[in-house]
Amino acid sequence: MISEHVSFKEAVHSITALRLGLDNDPSDDHLQNMKLLSEKIFEPLRMYVGGPIRINSFYRGPELNKAIGGSPNSQHCQGQAMDIDDTFGVMSNSVMFNWIKNHEDFDQLIWEFGDENNPDWVHVSYVNPGENRSRCLRAEKINGKTTYRII
Repeated sequence: MISEHVSFKEAVHSITALRLGLDNDPSDDHLQNMKLLSEKIFEPLRMYVGGPIRINSFYRGPELNKAIGGSPNSQHCQGQAMDIDDTFGVMSNSVMFNWIKNHEDFDQLIWEFGDENNPDWVHVSYVNPGENRSRCLRAEKINGKTTYRII
């Protein structure tokens, strides 16, 4: 287990990695980052939500990140970012986004696509208390290209 409610299996799971036969095992340093993010962000959010939260993406090895077209600087590759989604219907993505924004110390928090009422999913990253930027962004498609604006 990475934390009380995050299993190692879900933290490294990727259909793309399985399909392409890619190794998606984190190093010990990446695993420590994953534990820190889980303990500092995910577990307090899980307690607030009071039910399960789907993790769409957590750790991504470099080959997997490249295969899905991720940013070469993605914090997922360091085990410092996760994408979460209210697949289970317990709490909306917008409520989770705003709760993290108002109650957690984070590096980046991204409202990923969706509309003005609810993102399709929420990206959150955590580095450490001295380096977290508390940066809130909104991801949008403009002319077919993903752009990020500060919110």
